[in-house]
Amino acid sequence: MSLADVLGRLQQPLFTVLATPVSWTEVLGFGSGALCVWLVARQHIANWPIGIANNLLFIVLFAQAGLYADAGLQIVFIALAAYGWWTWTHGGGPGSAGPPVLRTSRTEWIGLAVAGAVGTAVITLLLARATDSTVPFWDALTTALSLTATYGQCRKRLESWWLWIAADVIYIPLYAHKGLYLTSLLYAGFLTLCVLGLRNWSRDLGPAPVRVAAEAAV
Repeated sequence: MSLADVLGRLQQPLFTVLATPVSWTEVLGFGSGALCVWLVARQHIANWPIGIANNLLFIVLFAQAGLYADAGLQIVFIALAAYGWWTWTHGGGPGSAGPPVLRTSRTEWIGLAVAGAVGTAVITLLLARATDSTVPFWDALTTALSLTATYGQCRKRLESWWLWIAADVIYIPLYAHKGLYLTSLLYAGFLTLCVLGLRNWSRDLGPAPVRVAAEAAV
């Protein structure tokens, strides 16, 4: 069976929601995406391979829907997932369960803000001029927010959850507007899981700065 045959089967309608066909790609993306965010909230390293599978499914789904920035974003997500996977495995030092949860520093915030603003502007211009996207700004903005949030997730920065929450608040109506109702529902679930993730990571925040400071003093 060729890759084209596999993609063709994934794109077959499985059922309809509000007179809109829902494909296997969207259903599998729904399940793998929900599992990935749940694992992130629990700081389980399996979130990274599950997330990569989810990214591959969403490349197909978003390209079909004309959300080209979101489709391209999945490729970047795969690269970041590989980085995050390595960081969570090796970043905590010998005998560690992984890097500690920390707050985003002022320097990191400035870098993320500049990168997010420039990225949004450049991607908006690119989509408006080079594609038939009907939502270039919103597609670009959610792309920038998602990238900054993923960076924070890789580094275990607590505020990455707030960036994901901001992105999800936009994603929910955006996907509904594009007829991706199941994906819109998925991101509503993501929003709930992000709140839970923020709460869980906040609980683990306390001792980490003290430990880092103590190690630095030695």
